[in-house]
Amino acid sequence: MQKNLIDLAAILDLDSIGGDVFLGKSPNVREQRVFGGLIIGQAMFAACRTIESGLPNSLHCYFIQAGDPQVPLIYSVERLRDGKSYSTRRVTATQHGSTIFSSMVSFHRGEEGVFEHQDKMPPVPAPEHFAAEKLSKMALHTDLPDIVRRYYEPDRAVELRPVEIGRYVGQRIEDGRLHMWMKATKKLPDDPVLHICALAYASDLSLLDAVMARYGRTLFDGRILSGSLDHAMWFHRPSRADEWLLYAKDSPSAQSGRGLARGLIFRRDGTLVASVAQEGSVRERR
Repeated sequence: MQKNLIDLAAILDLDSIGGDVFLGKSPNVREQRVFGGLIIGQAMFAACRTIESGLPNSLHCYFIQAGDPQVPLIYSVERLRDGKSYSTRRVTATQHGSTIFSSMVSFHRGEEGVFEHQDKMPPVPAPEHFAAEKLSKMALHTDLPDIVRRYYEPDRAVELRPVEIGRYVGQRIEDGRLHMWMKATKKLPDDPVLHICALAYASDLSLLDAVMARYGRTLFDGRILSGSLDHAMWFHRPSRADEWLLYAKDSPSAQSGRGLARGLIFRRDGTLVASVAQEGSVRERR
């Protein structure tokens, strides 16, 4: 495997092609479409390249068309506002002369606040409990889909360790709540911007699968057609994307061929670092 397939920093990196326009590439040209998290992360990275101070505090984006992995992505950044506390950027991604993705990114310079609270991290076993060697000893291991086993392969940018393993072999999750440990496979440089963009990349991994949890099904059974429609994210506190983070997900509603998924991302010490929401098209193949 090529080194940059597991190097998340290299995957997110962009080339400047003049002004506030940047060029990004997909690391795997064999895929049918560009991974949505890659576009989110690269778009955020492009926006960050136009900011002198402050870090992203929120992201709101729409997936307009599927991306072509064999064609470079062109990110154009518009500087909408630079205030004393907040700055705003609009980022548009294009391929073949058409817009495939649009996002708004807000930046905050940081300040001391009066109010401070957060939800508690769910009480789940540590990531070591779900290591590959332990998973291989479980009776259900031979029945797991190949895509789930791939979560543990070293040629991935982000390693995933799902907590509710039984749902991949038909177990229903009555309250629809799922948990997954995740971290960048390769250590990242000490750059807070890079870690935020890496977190945005990882936030799109398997989020919509929370829609299927109540039914004992997954997005990977071959009978489901799905795709992200939009994605929103709020960054609360600092984190490192190359250290274990718990992604707690649920889906409060599904209807009319669409499903809504939400997520809270915690550091291992229980600190809430980000909140996520995404709606997607979720249909049964006919």
